[in-house]
Amino acid sequence: MQEWRDARLGHPNVSVILLVIGSRKLTDLGVANDIAKAVQEFAPAPIVVVADTDDLTQILKALECGAKGFIPTTVGLRVASEAIAMTLAGGVFVPASSVMAMRNVIDSNGAATRPMAGLFTARQMAVVEALRRGRANKIIAHELQLRESTVKVHIRNIMKKLNATNRTEVAFKIRDMFPDQSGPDI
Repeated sequence: MQEWRDARLGHPNVSVILLVIGSRKLTDLGVANDIAKAVQEFAPAPIVVVADTDDLTQILKALECGAKGFIPTTVGLRVASEAIAMTLAGGVFVPASSVMAMRNVIDSNGAATRPMAGLFTARQMAVVEALRRGRANKIIAHELQLRESTVKVHIRNIMKKLNATNRTEVAFKIRDMFPDQSGPDI
């Protein structure tokens, strides 16, 4: 961010800022905060996020932070150029694939599907539910009448299926999968 500030001093007429986050997610530490700061600091120049995903939740989070565009790295250079031009003209750009995903939700009478819900076995779903409630491995083992080592194996397999690196990330992804359910009931 400091590098941008220094560069802006030499180029006060910056018309657009491309913020490349790559494979990082807006839920990663500081990413959303960096976008929000850039929006404030470089206004009225629009901020356009460039990322390796076209996940709708990531796009919406970027827009909530004030970004005026979200360009996945899967789009071609011509589309990216037009997206930037759209934001410069005062519009907001989101990829069509995300709009189509939203259309599928609307077409199903507003009932959002849970694409990963069929991903788990019955026992893994029980462990997922316990994780969602914030239970420790020892408590999960007791409640499900399992050995703690078996619970750890289930959690490791759940982490692989969700492409998560730790329990906290599993909890966030589970929350996204099951948004209609309340948080921890400790």
